[in-house]
Amino acid sequence: MSRYLFDNTDARTPDRFSVLESCYDHFSRRQLLLTGLAPGWRCLEVGGGGGSLGDWLAQQVGPDGEVTVTDLDPRWAQSRPHPPQVRLLRHDIVNDPLPGDGYDVIHARLVLLHLPERLDVLDRLVAALRPGGRLVLDEFDCTWTPPLAAPDEAAVSLFQHVHSALLTQLEKAGADPLWGRRTLAALTNAGLTEVTSTTYAESWPGGGKGIGLHRVNMQQAREGLLADGITDEELTRFYALLDNPAFVVNSYPLISTQGCK
Repeated sequence: MSRYLFDNTDARTPDRFSVLESCYDHFSRRQLLLTGLAPGWRCLEVGGGGGSLGDWLAQQVGPDGEVTVTDLDPRWAQSRPHPPQVRLLRHDIVNDPLPGDGYDVIHARLVLLHLPERLDVLDRLVAALRPGGRLVLDEFDCTWTPPLAAPDEAAVSLFQHVHSALLTQLEKAGADPLWGRRTLAALTNAGLTEVTSTTYAESWPGGGKGIGLHRVNMQQAREGLLADGITDEELTRFYALLDNPAFVVNSYPLISTQGCK
């Protein structure tokens, strides 16, 4: 199994999926519509998480279409009903054969960012498209999260200090925090045409839904953070900052890149 810093078997995983769905699904849907989604299309959703985008894709392709949703741990998606044209699979995109080919659309959000083998996986995804099919990758630039408002400079320093330590944990796990801004060139180098990229970001105030992603991330990375010198006292103050409405941070920019085979 591929290694992720944010283990999908962790009990806090649904909290992460909930934030991602509420903050970013509307943008991912808009980008997917640009592919020309139509009834009868075959779609592959890689790393489908809670399954929300797979269900939405099923609505677009209708009963004659097909949506395959894969994940390392599909139990979070299996916890709710899905349209009959949705197929859920336990699947490791690095080590397992792809569950088919000739897809009209392949979509992955925040998957390749975590994979040291991301370029090999990208080539496999391109190969699984039909001629004229489109690949859509939604990826973070994890480095651009500036505080937009703060009660004092100490709050800004604390956020930047702890968040920087998290980026180090991501890199140690083989992730590329800058992958979002590198994806357009990667899709072009993989042979796709009509490659375009659009970025979405929003403000996340303390106590709001989006900023809670930072809490879940730090909780799951806690062991590594402490080993690298972050203290429990700093984490306690960090969590309190996330609840403070006077603190507002820019969300992770989600960079959606797509190209045609």
